[in-house]
Formats: sequence, C-alpha cells, structure tokens
Amino acid sequence: MINRIRDIRKQKGLTLADVAAACTPPTTAQTIGRLETGTRTLSLDWMNRIATALDVDAEVLVRSNAAPAPRIIAQLTPAGAEPLASPRDAILPSAIGGDAPLVVMAIATGAGEYRAGDQLWLRQLPPEAAPRMINRDVLAPRPGGRFAFGRLIDRQGSLIGLLPPGAGQKQVVIDSPPWLAVAEMLVRSL
Repeated sequence: MINRIRDIRKQKGLTLADVAAACTPPTTAQTIGRLETGTRTLSLDWMNRIATALDVDAEVLVRSNAAPAPRIIAQLTPAGAEPLASPRDAILPSAIGGDAPLVVMAIATGAGEYRAGDQLWLRQLPPEAAPRMINRDVLAPRPGGRFAFGRLIDRQGSLIGLLPPGAGQKQVVIDSPPWLAVAEMLVRSL
C-alpha cells in the first residue's frame, strides 16, 4: 500500500505542524512526518485521526501499488480507434467541475438516450445557475421528497420547466426548487 498523506497535505497547503495540531488529540509534526514517510506504522487509528485532520475519507490516504490510475490511451475518430500521442490521466467524476457536490441518479428504466443500468452523475447547483443549464438535463427536488428529471427548457422567475426524456410526457413545472443538479457524466456498463 502506498501512503498518500504527504500528497494530500501538500495539495491542501498544510504543514506537518498544521496536520499535527488538527489531530484529536493533537500530536507532533515529527510523528506526522514519520507516518508520511513510512518510518512509523500507519495504523487504523492513525489513519482515522489524520483523515479527520485533513478532512478526507480514510481510504483516500492509501492506495494499492497494483492499482494504477486510469489513463486515456486512445480516442475514437471517423477513421476508428487511434492512440493518443501522449496518454493522460482520466479525471474521475468526483474531481470534475469544482466544489459543488455531485449526486448520482441510477437509471432503472430506459428513457430517451438513457438505458436501464446507467448512472448519471450530476452537479448540484443553486437555482440561480439555471440560465446556464437551459437545454441540459437536470434533476430537481419537488415537495414531498420527490424529484423531477428532464431537459430544462424554461425559467420564468422562480418557475422552472422540465421536459421529461420519455416520449409523450408532459412538461413539469416546479416553483422555487432549493437546488438543481445538472448532468455532467453518463456512466454505462457494457
């Protein structure tokens, strides 16, 4: 297992002393340094303490030597699959597009361009961002813990209009949704 404490700490702009002070109970910068370099064993207790101090999930602190990061190695062109001149890292959905949270909708029944078994990753944004979402698929909360999903076709004041993906379905109008989640990535198993 490879320890990624140093990478995460540096990415967050923290010093060894910052992480040590954020641990509960506090520890020393030297202890954090030893845990980072592997000169001290990273136990589950230490993983949980450091993960809390870094505000990440504990499993993010380690990765397997045998599990390389996903890479983009080819692209499909009109001439067929062709190699990239230089392979590059594939960006996971959780790293796309900023700080707004991601939500995922599972597709149980195919409709429009979506097939049963698909997962649709959506970025949850405030309703003020609706003008940027026109003609994009969005998920919106409705009263009573329900949701509406469809192409955002209209926004007038606090009202938004969604056109569901199924054929022959009527437009859904929602008044003052607390948030909208715009589709960013479709994950489809083959």
